[in-house]
Amino acid sequence: MSTEDRTDRAGRPFDVVVWGATGFTGRLVTEYLAGKEGVRLAMAGRSHAKLTAVRSEIAARVPGAARAELLVGDATDAASLGAITSQARVVCATVGPFAQHGEPIVAACVQSRTDYCDITGEPHFIRRIIDAHHESARAAGVRLVPTCGFDSIPSDLGTFVLAEHALTRAGRPLGEVRAYVTAAKGGMSGGTVASMLQLLDVAATDRSVRRVLGDPYGLSPDRANDLNTDGSDPLAPRWDEDAGGWAAPWIMAAINTRVVRRSNALFGHRYGKGFRYTESLLRRGRVAGGIQAGLMSAGMGAAIALLSASPAVRRFAGSKLPSSGQGPSRAEREAGFFKLRLYGVLEGDARPSLLARVDGKGDPGYAATARMLGESALCLASDEPQPGFEGGVLTPATALGMRLVDRLSQQDISFEVTSL
Repeated sequence: MSTEDRTDRAGRPFDVVVWGATGFTGRLVTEYLAGKEGVRLAMAGRSHAKLTAVRSEIAARVPGAARAELLVGDATDAASLGAITSQARVVCATVGPFAQHGEPIVAACVQSRTDYCDITGEPHFIRRIIDAHHESARAAGVRLVPTCGFDSIPSDLGTFVLAEHALTRAGRPLGEVRAYVTAAKGGMSGGTVASMLQLLDVAATDRSVRRVLGDPYGLSPDRANDLNTDGSDPLAPRWDEDAGGWAAPWIMAAINTRVVRRSNALFGHRYGKGFRYTESLLRRGRVAGGIQAGLMSAGMGAAIALLSASPAVRRFAGSKLPSSGQGPSRAEREAGFFKLRLYGVLEGDARPSLLARVDGKGDPGYAATARMLGESALCLASDEPQPGFEGGVLTPATALGMRLVDRLSQQDISFEVTSL
């Protein structure tokens, strides 16, 4: 997008429109943005009555929410979506499952030349919008940035910061990053449950979806010429002497690893030509940690097999988990946290020499995610694009990079790199 186009877009009535503002996560990011001085905010959804009620509820805690405008649209009505997106500099989407509801608003953003961010963790949805909209978004100068929540900002930006440190301080790219979630406390909402179960439903019948999910480079911009240095996500426990613990399977690795690899490819393999990336849970202690990792591995395998077995099993599981609009209480969200440790091995070395620490306060999937998504939207609305990444289906690292790192560092989400 030219400078003239961006100047014209700055005259639109809203800096950020939250699409899906009446949902559980939509309310949280709306509340976060309403507390920001000077942000021209609008709330969008299907029901004016629900939007009005949610705005009043949020305004009781954050008076700035009372100034938010209300916009009504329907994902099945392209004209109504266009009327919403054309008024915004950025659309911030929280409506999931994204594979069911997400593509129409993405298409409307491209048509309206409006930047976009969301919190999806659905690889097949991202692959779909890459195939359908990457080239047109790039030509229009529209930045489409999925995965702007706990999946996958800590992993993506943590690797980005580590790689930049390796190049500027050590003078070499990375050969490998082994990322570990060492501690986390958080809950689950109905929207997350619906997205997980919908993914399993689709994967059971659609071979193309299974192919994307099973491909370590399923989000690659150029699959035919990719590195192929990483295999499938490891499920069996393994001891990591450098980290001092057992690596156990981590459910979010299925999306985070693909996003990090897409970033490296979009950067022209700046992280390293033979770069490898894995992500796991870490359980310390030779014996106790090994037992925990083994139980986690077996439990995850059994859960996936059981939930994949039949639609009836998935419906039963869904009935026992949070439903739409439900999620952790405010006290539970405030008590949450996460700690991610990324061990960086320089190209040509056998052992890690760099460690990135990414720490966040608040429930990872909700309190911290609301801050991550909100700051991503503000970064898109206010900060200059990174040269070479003015449009297309991008990642947090390629679209926002150090600008977003700096913003999040002021919002209780820290990034630190040290030598080992």
